[in-house]
Amino acid sequence: METSCFSPGTLGETHVVILKRVTVTESNLITRWLDYSSVGNRLDGTRFIAFKVPLKQALTRQLPSSRAFSHWDLLDALNRQNQEVGLIIDLTNTARYYRLQDVPESLLVVRIRTAGHQVPSNAAILSFKRTVRKFLQDNGDNDLLIGVHCTHGLNRTGYLICRYLIDVDGVDPDQAMQLFNSSRGHDIERQNYVTDLRDGPRRSNEGMDEPELTPQRGQAHQRPGDTSPERDQRDRRDWRDQGDPRDQRDQRDQRDRRDWRGPPPDTWNHRYEAVRP
Repeated sequence: METSCFSPGTLGETHVVILKRVTVTESNLITRWLDYSSVGNRLDGTRFIAFKVPLKQALTRQLPSSRAFSHWDLLDALNRQNQEVGLIIDLTNTARYYRLQDVPESLLVVRIRTAGHQVPSNAAILSFKRTVRKFLQDNGDNDLLIGVHCTHGLNRTGYLICRYLIDVDGVDPDQAMQLFNSSRGHDIERQNYVTDLRDGPRRSNEGMDEPELTPQRGQAHQRPGDTSPERDQRDRRDWRDQGDPRDQRDQRDQRDRRDWRGPPPDTWNHRYEAVRP
């Protein structure tokens, strides 16, 4: 246990503890989050694409722009694949990763809070099926994708996409998992998810056509700052053209020290004598 200069129970100590807890949690999140690729590929023959959770800028400001991944980066990645997403299904069990204010206004989001580590409940499965079904009915005349993510875009995401393919589209469980794994670029890791998909009962589709969750539109009008992949290249060019900023800083410090010292002493005397009666 770390010591504190504050006495137990004081407001100051409470603030210190809270700050440490947030820092540790965010550090662990970013460390594991970085282990997974940002976006997979479209699952062939479906409208699904999986990706890890896009993070608000406050959680990734210490990362190089090439490692950060926001909703704006998602749009860039899909554009490179010549794909366009029409709906995002957020399966995380928290709202701390991003808010609607962090989501471009061109995107629609549905949040289906789903606990991690355990097989998703029948209620979560039905909500997912209803959301997908409604989107497909409303977008039969286009090819917009349904983007699905949990924290890493792997276990809950893989389970629910595969559960839909198995229960609704009649895909063989092993084929569904193989399709997801190859498209995501990572295999579903949790064995209880794999076992339930392969050997567990199919879930009922009754009530799937009933509406439930209304998608919420993003509220971000523009990209926050310049976090595009091209920023690093521009920064490197600027450093080469302008020299090392550290050298510039040293030169500036030298000028500042001269300014603080002021003019030479003979100048002081000259000025003093010029005004002396």
